[in-house]
Amino acid sequence: MPQDIAPSVAKFRAQIAGLSRDRAPDDPELAEARQNLRAAKLEAHIEKAVAEASPLTDQQRDRIVAILRSGA
Repeated sequence: MPQDIAPSVAKFRAQIAGLSRDRAPDDPELAEARQNLRAAKLEAHIEKAVAEASPLTDQQRDRIVAILRSGA
């Protein structure tokens, strides 16, 4: 597994590959796995950005948290 792929992303990719072999595209379990993959990718991206960024002020952190909580 390439080092730049988070383990959770790889896990959901594999799950989708397995489910998509014998499930309809609109299967609820497959749809959930796809949603989990999107969330895992976002989480990995955020973790990388935070690790590479300068420290945030409390105000900056609060704005980012508000964005995440709103789903916007």
